[in-house]
Amino acid sequence: MLRVFIGWDSRFPEPADVLAYSLRKHSSIPLEIRYLKLAELPLRRAEDPLASTEFTYSRFLVPWLCNYQGTAVFMDNDMLCLGDIRELAELDMRPYALRVVKHDYHPTNTVKMYGCPQTTYPRKNWSSLMLMDCAKLRLWTREVVETQTGAYLHRFQEIPDELIGELPRTWNTLDWMDEDTRLIHYTNGGPWFEAYRNHPHADVWYRAREEMQRDRRARPELCAPVLPAKAPACQAAPATLPQLPGLPETAPST
Repeated sequence: MLRVFIGWDSRFPEPADVLAYSLRKHSSIPLEIRYLKLAELPLRRAEDPLASTEFTYSRFLVPWLCNYQGTAVFMDNDMLCLGDIRELAELDMRPYALRVVKHDYHPTNTVKMYGCPQTTYPRKNWSSLMLMDCAKLRLWTREVVETQTGAYLHRFQEIPDELIGELPRTWNTLDWMDEDTRLIHYTNGGPWFEAYRNHPHADVWYRAREEMQRDRRARPELCAPVLPAKAPACQAAPATLPQLPGLPETAPST
């Protein structure tokens, strides 16, 4: 069973529900889907005025939540799955700590979503979809996630480049799609926001939402309640951690 953690934001919860539905609809393998709800997580971190979502930092708790065991996926909530996530589950993780789509993304807009600042930084959007070997990510302890900078976390600092593998680019297309797209990412703002109701691919998301609403009765297994992402009952002893130098604060907007 593949564990999937979806970022959840109390200000706009519906996108996470539609994403979970789309994952289940297309998957040929069992999925254990959990929401990263900030109010339910033991994460104590000062509020970041530049963080555009409630899961800007909690995504890096996933290995800790999994007790540093097995494979897990993190996904932003502003995505829609169009393919079978089994394709990711079957990728070879033996050489890597994580796999991501290695975007070279340089946004030209200065605001996104509901008017929050757009920021540009190296490896932007790499952390929006991560396939993780949790045992190799013991450096992401709860304490590190609570105290380290956005730059440290979102740029995967302290993780050697050779341990960061690639995901197929079709699994995280940024505000565009074609016949090969397996997952579209409405990274600047999705059609659940008034300002983006005319997004070029809004119709795809609206159609998925309508199917979800219809299937709540016809196919309830696709709309089952999502589990909370709770701390594990016991924690595996972390490996020796690297020294974490003080870094200049660069807060991402993701």
